[in-house]
This record gives sequence, C-alpha cells and structure tokens, in this order.
Amino acid sequence: MIEYLWFFAVAIAPFLVFAVVIYALLRRRRLSAGEQAERDEKTRELFEDRHR
Repeated sequence: MIEYLWFFAVAIAPFLVFAVVIYALLRRRRLSAGEQAERDEKTRELFEDRHR
C-alpha cells in the first residue's frame, strides 16, 4: 500500500499540479481595450489621491 502512495506522490502528483497550472493559464481571460483603459484611469486616480 505504501508503495502506491509513494508512486502517486513522486510520479503522478507533479503532473497533476502541472496540468492544473496549464489549465489555469489557458482559462485566464484577457482584458478588452476598454477594460484596460478603465483600469489605467482608476489606477491613475488612486496614485493622484495618494500624492495629495
């Protein structure tokens, strides 16, 4: 039984983690041009408020 646990921990788990990371990177949504402009404007406002 312990051999199966070690096999999973050493051989299968890293591939499983790798697959999850790849899946997350592929599912990441890109911002549209309008969303990027809105994000940049809000960031500018935050920096301006902080420096006042």
